[in-house]
Amino acid sequence: MTHSTRFASALALATTLIPFTAAQAHDVYADDHAPIGVMADHAHKKGEFMLSFRAMHMEMEGNQIGTNDVDADTIATTIPNRFFGAPGQPPTLRIVPTEMRTDMYMLGAMYAPSDAVTLMVMGNYIEKEMDHITYQGGMGTTQLGTFTTNPKGFGDTKVAALFPLLGHPDAKDDTRDELTLKAGVSLPTGSIEETAQILTPMGATPTVRVPYMMQLGTGTWDVEPALTYKGRRGKMGFGVQGSASIKLGTNDVGYSFGDIYEGTAWVSYRPAQWVSLSGRVKARTMGQVEGIDPSIVGPVQTANPDFQGGERVDLIAGVNFVGTHGGLAGHRLGVELGKAVYQDLNGPQMAGDWMLTVGWQKAF
Repeated sequence: MTHSTRFASALALATTLIPFTAAQAHDVYADDHAPIGVMADHAHKKGEFMLSFRAMHMEMEGNQIGTNDVDADTIATTIPNRFFGAPGQPPTLRIVPTEMRTDMYMLGAMYAPSDAVTLMVMGNYIEKEMDHITYQGGMGTTQLGTFTTNPKGFGDTKVAALFPLLGHPDAKDDTRDELTLKAGVSLPTGSIEETAQILTPMGATPTVRVPYMMQLGTGTWDVEPALTYKGRRGKMGFGVQGSASIKLGTNDVGYSFGDIYEGTAWVSYRPAQWVSLSGRVKARTMGQVEGIDPSIVGPVQTANPDFQGGERVDLIAGVNFVGTHGGLAGHRLGVELGKAVYQDLNGPQMAGDWMLTVGWQKAF
């Protein structure tokens, strides 16, 4: 099944929620939860259990240095190759990535042993594809050919405890405020030794370890705190979340990804109990890779630890549905579609384009 087929199926699922308009329930609203791309936004009452599933698709296209676009020919002829001087390494970057697609499937569970704490675990499966142009060895802009790398497998596992600091997990008032603290850890269950066949500037097709951003995990234990405020005034909702992913030490092959800090804010409007619409802005900053994997070598920007990280801002529109009666009561479906509107990248580096998230949630 292709990337587009998978997500067409997920979007088709959203149409099954139209029957939710037929009845009202007393204690469930579409805006009880944040937009589907915001995680760890709520706790649960004692004894409650929740399952969730999210499918996320992300696309990258083109390259930037800082805030400026840069074309493939310019990269291939002017950007120095960090590994020049090693056998088979040309003076400039003769392999240039042009597009990247990532699909992530996340299965999560939450359980509240008491009203004071909710426990959470999330696993994920990741598939990445990156398209490249290979230029002939030496100089100039003559293209030798193209190739695609496609690593896939399980990623890192997230575990966390959520603490409601303000508001009650089962509060259903039209005027309410919630403040939730997340104390989380990312476990290094994803591979950092993925390989793929490439096309070199000399025409060879070896199998090599893929660069940093194409690996499936970080290889490090990561501390992931978050603080979320969420409010509602009648049909209007709003919220803000700050979060981080802080790497602890280096991984087994000699590097660590840059720390990540994110902030997001949203507003929502609930025209009916079963549906709410949202608008969200997300800002993210990520550091460069520290250290180096000696097995990641090549005349391509993604093999250079310095060409990683930067700043990015996305605008995101969403819709949340909830079943209000019958067999669908309490089932939630959320959809968000986002677009990068600002990027300042440690480049040359691939630029983010757009993202789509579709998710389901159900508490028991």
